[in-house]
Order: sequence, then C-alpha cells, then structure tokens
Amino acid sequence: MTEFRNFIDGQFVSGRGDGFANHFPTTGEVIGEIRAADKAQVDQAVGAARAALKGPWGRMSVPERIGLLRKLADGINARFDDFLAAEIRDTGKPRSIASHIDIPRGAANFNVFADQVATLGTESFAMPTPDGTGALNYAVRTPRGVIAVICPWNLPLLLMTWKVAPALACGNTVVVKPSEETPATATLLGEVMNEVGIPAGVYNVVHGRGPGCAGEFLTTHADVDGITFTGETRTGEAIMAAAARGVRPVSLELGGKNPGIIFDDADFDKTMEGIGRACFANTGQVCLGTERIYVQRGIFDRVAEGLADKARSYRFGDPFDTVTTMGPVISAEHRAKVLSFYDKARSEGANLVAGGGVPDLQGYEGGYWVEPTVWTGLPETSPVISEEIFGPCTHLTPFDTEEEAIALANNSPYGLATSIWTENLTRAHRVAGQVEVGISWVNCWFLRDLRTAFGGSKASGIGREGGIHSMEFYSELRNVCVKL
Repeated sequence: MTEFRNFIDGQFVSGRGDGFANHFPTTGEVIGEIRAADKAQVDQAVGAARAALKGPWGRMSVPERIGLLRKLADGINARFDDFLAAEIRDTGKPRSIASHIDIPRGAANFNVFADQVATLGTESFAMPTPDGTGALNYAVRTPRGVIAVICPWNLPLLLMTWKVAPALACGNTVVVKPSEETPATATLLGEVMNEVGIPAGVYNVVHGRGPGCAGEFLTTHADVDGITFTGETRTGEAIMAAAARGVRPVSLELGGKNPGIIFDDADFDKTMEGIGRACFANTGQVCLGTERIYVQRGIFDRVAEGLADKARSYRFGDPFDTVTTMGPVISAEHRAKVLSFYDKARSEGANLVAGGGVPDLQGYEGGYWVEPTVWTGLPETSPVISEEIFGPCTHLTPFDTEEEAIALANNSPYGLATSIWTENLTRAHRVAGQVEVGISWVNCWFLRDLRTAFGGSKASGIGREGGIHSMEFYSELRNVCVKL
C-alpha cells in the first residue's frame, strides 16, 4: 500500500481532507491511499507558489531555467523504470504503450520547451512623433504568475508535463491537481524536482477530487493567475465559470467525438493500421480517438471487416508483460459508462460487427475490462454517435459524396480532431480545410510536431497549446514606450 502525499513547498505532507483508495485497474485491487488536501493546504500550496515567484526562481535568468528544465528531463529518464511502474499501476495500460509514449514524451516535454524559450522573441516598433524625435515601443515578456494545472487520467505524466514544462520555462510557478484516479507520477515528479534543484514552491501537488474538494479550492482561489485543464467538457465549463471571478485566463482542451473519413481511393492497409489505432489505442481513452467513421460506400463492407479484424487482434492480460496490447479502462465507474453505451447500441438495433461485451480473463476478473467494439447501422441522432464514450469503440456510416462526408463530420457540437484517408492530394487539402476541428490528420493519426498549434474548436476547448502558442498563454507581454 502506497500513501500518495501532497507536495507543498518542497515537502511531502499528508492530506487532511477526505481519504480514498487508489485501484489497480487490471485487477481492481486497492494499491494505495490518497488523503485529499483540504482548503488550508491548497492555500498553503498557492502561497508557496506565490512566494517562489519572488524568491530565487523569479530571479533566475532564462539560461539558468533552461538548464534546470533539461535536468528535469534527464531526472525522469534516470528514473524511467520508477515512472513506468507508477504509470502502469495507476492506469493499467500495457508496458508497450507506456514505455514508448507516456514516459519518454513526459520527459521530452521539458526539453521541447527549453528549446522553445531559448529562442522566444517579442516585438519592437519605431514610431514618429509630432516633434520629430520619434519613440520606440518594445515588448517585455513576463511570467503570468501562479498557474493551476488540472490534469486528466488517460496520459497522466505526458499531459501534466505538457503544461508544467512551458509554465516553468516562462518563469511561472505551478500548483498541480492530478486526477484522483492517477496520483502517482505527479507525486513522484516532486522527488525529481528536489533532486535536480528546483527551488521549493515552484512545483506543488495537491490531491483530491473536483467539486467541493481540492479541484474547486484551487480553481476558485483568488491568488491563482491562470488555469489550464484537459478533460471533459462539462468540467471545463465549471472551470471557465470559476475563472470568470477575477477575470483569469483559461486554456481548456476538452472532449471530442472525432470523425474519421475514409475515401474509396485510400491505401487500405495503411488506413486499417492508422484508423485502428485511432479507435482502440489506450483502450479508446484518448481525447483524439475516433468514435465515428464515415466510409465511402463502395468500400464500406471491406473497411468494416478490416476494422473488426483489428478489434479482435488485441491481447489482454498483465500490463507488465510485453505481449499484452490492450489494458482495462481506468475505473469501475468508467467501465459502467462505456458498457452503458454498448447496451444502448444494442437496444437501438445496431449491427454488432465485433466486440460488444467484456472479455473473459482468468485471474483478472476484478479488472475493468471491455472489448474493442465496432458497430454499424445506427442513425446519426443516436447518443452512440453524438456523445463522447471514451472507450475502445467506433461506429461506421457510409457516404456517397465528398460534400456529404464533410457535412456528417461537422454535425457535432465537438471539434477536436479528424483523420482523412485518401490518395487524392487535392481532395485531402480541400477536405482538411473544411472539417471544423483543431487538427486534421491526412493518412495518419496522432502524429504530432510539438511546435504546432494544438487544441479544439466548438465544445472541444478554448486556446491552443504547443510551441509558441503555449508560451503565449504562460506569459504576458508588457509594452514599453520610450520617447526619444
């Protein structure tokens, strides 16, 4: 049993709020205990972050901060096995995924934003004045201040450092509230912060749930200068409402019901490999995952059969075993949600192409398992097609024309991502520009250049992360006007 303690002002402290268990999703067994931070401890964490802004962290030069960011990346990699084990036990995801994506990318984010801040510029303008002497305007970039970082449970380390790294690069301090489902790697990172010499108070972690708990205490705190959140849209709306008091900026990457569009000239093998990952990777618990696919009618049956084969190919089991390719969902509660959609699809008369239930796994009966699932035959009005499920499932619908495919893809309150599969380059450009999403992939999925803008439109979020776009959120520009 592990006690996951809060990390406040460089020290690990037990929470004084409600206690709750941490479960291993593979078996359902209790592996740890979390005591939430109470309101006074959240106040303490925010106060420590505020004090650190005025202390040695605030006086550091950019090259000094860059050096510490690179040490953080090295520190995570030096303890790679510790982070890997912690992430697997928190999430149940297979070693093959966590060792290639979660931990390497979690570490790499510190190097990415160290590179970014090293070349981060501003602007200057010379202007005429009535007396003929002129004036010079130039911008000074300053940290935004204390940043509240609210993290999801699907990619805990990766998505946490995706926010913490640019925040620290810009000279801010942070208070992190990890998901109550996945407390381990955010806590472990506190040890690395101390090991590499990050000053106390720069990085703080408070554990707990959202409403009436650490999450709400943090997002409503008057001394928090900005809030960044990745998670479901409903929670994002609550955070945005909280941020309105005090007029504090938010960066929100929210839910999605992402469409895939497959044209009849697509390379079939490449499409099946890519769209299969888009539907089932990380047990479907990816905000960028594809839960609705529109397929040109002439290849519809072949695509349905190919995707069914992909769904049946996954191997369940011990996530530490390299032969395991699919883990459980995160919790009993989330499994109940996913299975409720499986039941809804059945009751609405969906044609079940693959999956649709719970796998029979000896020795893992208490785990939160669901089968990768493919349906056809439901109307676009079905909740299975319109609502985010966040599980390893997808629905296929045929289309005839390009215009029809675009209209179907855009018929959603969400607008996070799409993938388009075609060998017609002109069509690829034309369609990618018309789908109402933050990112369109053509003949690929989850391929990310971390310098580019990332985020959603419509109900999928507000703001952009990545490259200069992250730096714009985590810093403020002050204009200086000098009369010459």
